[in-house]
Amino acid sequence: MSKTMTLTLQIWRQRSANTPGSMQTYKLEGVNEHMSFLEMLDVLNTKLTKEGQDPVAFDHDCREGICGSCAMVIDGRPHGPRKGTTACQLHMRTYKDGDTITIEPWRAKAFPVIKDLVVDRGALDRIVAAGGFVSVNTGVTVDANAIPVGKKNADEAMDYAACIGCGACVAACPNASAMLFTGAKVGHLVKLPQGQVERRGRVLRMVEQMDREGFGACTNHRECSEACPKEISFDAIELLNREYMRAQVTNE
Repeated sequence: MSKTMTLTLQIWRQRSANTPGSMQTYKLEGVNEHMSFLEMLDVLNTKLTKEGQDPVAFDHDCREGICGSCAMVIDGRPHGPRKGTTACQLHMRTYKDGDTITIEPWRAKAFPVIKDLVVDRGALDRIVAAGGFVSVNTGVTVDANAIPVGKKNADEAMDYAACIGCGACVAACPNASAMLFTGAKVGHLVKLPQGQVERRGRVLRMVEQMDREGFGACTNHRECSEACPKEISFDAIELLNREYMRAQVTNE
């Protein structure tokens, strides 16, 4: 038989980017242990709506740990206490009856709050866009194995490509650095033949865009890879540094 619990929720409420916010406390009863964290927030919002209150705004889409939309800090940790888990895949059986849960938005200059738990993560999209295109011959469909790729490179490319761009790395970093994200986006193309043509210019443009967005620098705290729901390795930052330095020398 499923267990239910009563929780105390402390949630950051902020009407807009131009208004001050504050923590608000809500008591929620009858939370089923099999609910996901976002389903629990749905129940809270149904309750608030029935009471004539403004529901809590939060981002969500796939609810399958794929899209990276469910960006929120839960009890001081991006996406909550479970390693390698997005907020939408966090289940309430992680908690117990009577627990108090604190829920906040990402905290970073480059991620301005839009409303409540929703922040503008467009800076990450602009970093990717700055990387530009990949030159490939699209005139004729070729066999999948026409371009040999070593297993080590293929595996590493797939590991980096697993990044869902949620921004947890930025939220976890005391400097609000986006180096892990940018390193993953650079790394998955660096490891493949298709990414070689624009290799030098891509990393220069992406790092320059990252700096323009106001992200901080990496000082090797490694909180980013610990918080990443896809467990992207800190090696991505080492790769980014090598690629950037090599591109600067080549460019000169």
